[in-house]
Amino acid sequence: MSFKQLDVRGEICPYPMMKAVQALKKLTPADAGLEVITDHAPALETIPTQAARLGYSAVIVETGAPEWKITLTRKSE
Repeated sequence: MSFKQLDVRGEICPYPMMKAVQALKKLTPADAGLEVITDHAPALETIPTQAARLGYSAVIVETGAPEWKITLTRKSE
């Protein structure tokens, strides 16, 4: 299982969240989840919130200044 990647650096809300939701809806059972790379701090709130509504949990890691990787994985039932 591998993670799909989505790079939304340089984009501002609501586009990072909208693109992340679209990508999550396209994941297959073979995909481990989605890694979103962003440099837009408000996305750290909007993406995990929307992902949770779709059954995903989020882990945020700061990878630069400012840059973050949001790893979204399906919540275990």
